Amino acid sequence: MTTPLAARLAAAADRPVDPAVAAFARRLGEEAGARAVLFYGSNLRTGSLDGVLDFYVLLPGPGERGLWPRVSYREWDHAGARLRAKIATMSLARFAQAAAGETIDTTIWARFVQPSALAWARDDQARASVLAALQAAAITAARLAVAVGPARGPEDAYWRALFRATYRAELRVEPPGREDAILTANQAHFDGLLPAALGQAGIALVRDGATIEPRLEPREKQLILRWWNRRRRLGKALNAIRLIRAATTFEGGMRYVAWKVERHTGLPVKVTPLRERFPLAAAPALIWQVWRARR
Repeated sequence: MTTPLAARLAAAADRPVDPAVAAFARRLGEEAGARAVLFYGSNLRTGSLDGVLDFYVLLPGPGERGLWPRVSYREWDHAGARLRAKIATMSLARFAQAAAGETIDTTIWARFVQPSALAWARDDQARASVLAALQAAAITAARLAVAVGPARGPEDAYWRALFRATYRAELRVEPPGREDAILTANQAHFDGLLPAALGQAGIALVRDGATIEPRLEPREKQLILRWWNRRRRLGKALNAIRLIRAATTFEGGMRYVAWKVERHTGLPVKVTPLRERFPLAAAPALIWQVWRARR
């Protein structure tokens, strides 16, 4: 039986995307032998092809060990336009585990309770697996939202509490009110999402107009907070390790940096084979070049 949560997330995932985005997703998926490709981020909301498109490429096979996802940058000329993409690659199996809160990761379920589109899937089975993972992400996020949120209040108060908690747990510099910007930009997505996710999680709630009161048993709340506190304590360290790893393994990272520098400063940056192979070693010279140009 299709649940309210499953129905709304399937409709959201099946939203149409720009044909260029769909073509890029198919290219990435087929080249990687992937099961599915998710498209997310601000370009999904705006429909713009400008800037950097964000994709998750989900591979077959068991969950990988160690750190994930692997991050890369690609450029592709399509239909007369240059498309740029930041690509995270990991197995669908590990993605599903992370979405369900079964790993110490705090990024997958917090990222994918927000809107995403299934830009490409190899077959119906892959599509069903991705949709199940997106439902798990919504349930994981909703359970934590009511555990860290108020005893009663409007739905958006719980989502604000959730995003504030995850931002504090991660090594990210978010401007004040970032959670408000997310909710405002994606109002239609979040309206009604919390009751649907709680219903599927078996957590009852009482409504009084726009105010809801989740009936979370004290014991269950304690278990959720214990689960969260372990991840919160490890969050910044895990983020730091991932950043260090990305600095040395970000495929195409120098081309990404060069594009960002030119976009924000107007200064063209030459990407030599040596710079692309050793981006960290090239950083001081690049910083000096930008500083001199600004002077």
